[in-house]
Amino acid sequence: MPLLRIRITGNADDALAVSDLLHGLEGIEHVEETDDLMPHMDDEDSSSAGLSDDIGPGIHELEVEIGNAATAQKARRAVELLARERGLVIEYEHDEG
Repeated sequence: MPLLRIRITGNADDALAVSDLLHGLEGIEHVEETDDLMPHMDDEDSSSAGLSDDIGPGIHELEVEIGNAATAQKARRAVELLARERGLVIEYEHDEG
């Protein structure tokens, strides 16, 4: 079964939109957000507090189990279209098929 890992640069609503899109496609077996769920303890007095890395969009990672290679291609095209519409940056971290 092909496995697609997608890294999304955007906010939580953007990640949810991609996840919802994937859930709606026929042949998608499972979609799960797999990014770091541990809270990060950033010190407000840190020299890096307020830098662009702290205030920019977040990074979200989705792991998608797909029924077959044709569905994987369809999923990639759909995600890329949504990314263009929403101004997101997406990366395919790992793709096995």
